[in-house]
Formats: sequence, C-alpha cells, structure tokens
Amino acid sequence: MTRHWISRAAAGLALVVAIAACGEAPAPGPGLAVAVSELETPAGPGSGEPFVAAHGGDVYLSWLERSGDGHDLRFARFDGAAWHAGGVVVHGDDFFVNWADFPSLRTGPDGTLWAHWLQRGGQGTYDYGVRVARSHDGGATWSEPWTPHDDDSPTEHGFVSAFVDGDGMGFLWLDGRKADPAAPGGGVQEMTLRQRTMSSDGVPGEELVVDGRVCDCCQTAVTTTDAGPVAAYRNRTEDEIRDIYVSRRVDGAWTDGVPVFDDGWHIAACPVNGPAIDARGSAVAVAWFAAPGDVARVKVAFSPDAGASFGAPVVVDDGAPAGRVDVRMLEDGAALVTWLERTGGEGAAVRLRVVQPDGSASASHTLTESSSARASGFPRIAPLGAGDGAYLLAWTDVAETAPQVRVTRLEVERTR
Repeated sequence: MTRHWISRAAAGLALVVAIAACGEAPAPGPGLAVAVSELETPAGPGSGEPFVAAHGGDVYLSWLERSGDGHDLRFARFDGAAWHAGGVVVHGDDFFVNWADFPSLRTGPDGTLWAHWLQRGGQGTYDYGVRVARSHDGGATWSEPWTPHDDDSPTEHGFVSAFVDGDGMGFLWLDGRKADPAAPGGGVQEMTLRQRTMSSDGVPGEELVVDGRVCDCCQTAVTTTDAGPVAAYRNRTEDEIRDIYVSRRVDGAWTDGVPVFDDGWHIAACPVNGPAIDARGSAVAVAWFAAPGDVARVKVAFSPDAGASFGAPVVVDDGAPAGRVDVRMLEDGAALVTWLERTGGEGAAVRLRVVQPDGSASASHTLTESSSARASGFPRIAPLGAGDGAYLLAWTDVAETAPQVRVTRLEVERTR
C-alpha cells in the first residue's frame, strides 16, 4: 500500500482568476488536506466498469472481469481495514459491456444485496435490457433475474440508477422503446426515462414514466431526500438543448423535469457524460459536465429544499475537464466533487474539490493519474463510515496491457 499527503490551502487563486472569465468561478475557501493510500485491489487483470456503494461502515465494490468467453459480474466488501471476498453475482457470454453504461451493486435497508447488469438481445449491437437480482445471504446465492421494464423491443435499456425505496429498491433507467422502428408510427428515435420498484420479497411495483424525452446515452443519477427521491439526468429538448434536469417523486408521481441550470448546451448528439447527485436531509448537490459554445466545464449546484430549487452553479474544474463526475454531500452542507481533468494527449487526472453552498471552494487535489480514453471509465467514490473523513475511490487503470480496477482510500481533512 502506497500513501502520500497533498495539501494546498488557499493556493489556486491564479486558477480562480483564470477561469473567472467563464463565470461562476469559486472563491477561495478553507484549505484541504488529502491523504491518498492505494489499496490492494480485489479485481484481476481484464477488469473494468467499477461501482462503489456504502453500507454502514463498509463499502461494496462491484466490477466486470473477463472470464472464459464472457464476463463475471463480481463484488467484494471493504470494512475500512480489509477486503472480504464476495464472489460472482452472475457469469455471462451475452453481457452488454460498455465503458459508460456499467453494472452496480447496492444494499437495501434490511441488508439485502441488489445487483443489476445489462444483457444483449439477438437483434443488433444496441438491443439490450436490464437484469436485476437480489441476495438475502450476503451474496452466497442470488435470485432469478428480473427485468424491470415491461418492454422487450430490440432497443437500448440501460444507464441504470438504483435507490432504496421503502423496504426494497427502486430502479431508474433509459428506455428506447420509442426508438423501435417496429413501434407504432415507425419509431421516433427518442429515449424515455422510467422507474420501477421491487420490494424486498420480490413484488414489483408499477412502471412509471419520469420524462418522455431525454438524452440518449448519459448516465442517470438518483438520491433520496427527506421529501422523497430526486432524479437527475440529461434532458433533450426539441431544439437539441441537452442540459441537466431534475424530477422529484411526489405522492407517487414524478414531477415535470426542470433544469438545474440553463447552460443552453446545444448538441445534436449524446455527450455520454451524465450528472451525479447526493443528499443529506433536504440538502441536495448536483454535479455535471457541460460544454456550451465548446467551452467545457464541470459545475456543482445546491438545493436547500429537496431539489425543488437550485442556486447558481459553481465551476469546479481546472480548465480542461473531461467530466465523468461524482459527488458526495458533507455534514455541513458542502459537496465533495470528483472529476476527470485532461492533462495533455490522452493523459488525465482524477481530481477532487470541496465546494461550499456559498460558492467558496478548496483548491483542487489530484487523487491519481488516469487517462481520458474511454476504457478508463468513470471513477466512483463512496464514504467509509458515517463521518466526512474517509472515502473509497475506484477507477480503471489502462496503463498496463490489460485494464484493471484499482482502489484508493482517501482521508480528507479540512483545514482553516
């Protein structure tokens, strides 16, 4: 295990001046010290698409790993000191494996493990569907797979986000049934955003439409506030404006989506770069990537009222972001944001910054060197324990012959 400390207080003032011309630049905030310790990884060569989820003082890591003619969806549990072998959720030679549309594993309120993955159909590259399985015995055995979408058209169903919902788990996904050429009207080539819940004992709820027209291939995100779940996603207007929107589930129905901020990003294509969202109580933070006018930015915005309204965003990046964001709310209402920053060629760095709701922010910190290549995927972060000090970061290292999931422990301390 390697370990080093990086600490910069209000340094970075030149950065603030440099990006101020782009608007919404952060003012210098409290200093930040970050201890970075690379851990032994439980993932082998040929692994990728990591996901991390906190449960109590533990973090579950899931990933895909090459096995025979296919892939295993594997998982392991980290208790803050050591890894505990989890095993294989499922093996398949027909998985849809994609750098941006990756599986996940989460825990329900009763400790049930819930995993999702993507499985190909037989009618083309983008014919695939969502599969969900649950385990009541810590991953020793798994239920038969369940498909949350009623639709089985040969179109895309993916970019899943899961959230605790009652005694079970809710699932949010992008659904391509309206893009099916065989659909009534010949298909309109649009994605919808849909949601469905399954109880801990396996009873499915009603399939709900969250938004009828969204961006085709950006990650979705969802969090649970005191007032209920809030979904974040990239919208798609008739004029091809693809800004980040949120929708809240109120009295069993999802509200009309509204923009977190009017970036006005006109792009007649999918940027494959979705938002991240997190909440504590009624406080919510959304982080995202946008590039209106070909000026790339990573931003974060805060809501004090469970996602009903958001303040002005704050620029988080260092001037050359690739996006691929994640965010975690802190106890005092600040947000810890991670993103991928380009450093030249395909070089990149996973960076971290803590931003206050008043717009002030720490200097940025490099957590690990990485790559902007697609194979490096989306770095994911999860807290270790109830406090704000320790986190687990997972990413895909593509520096070697075979990609491999790596894991780093972070100790974050704010200084005055």
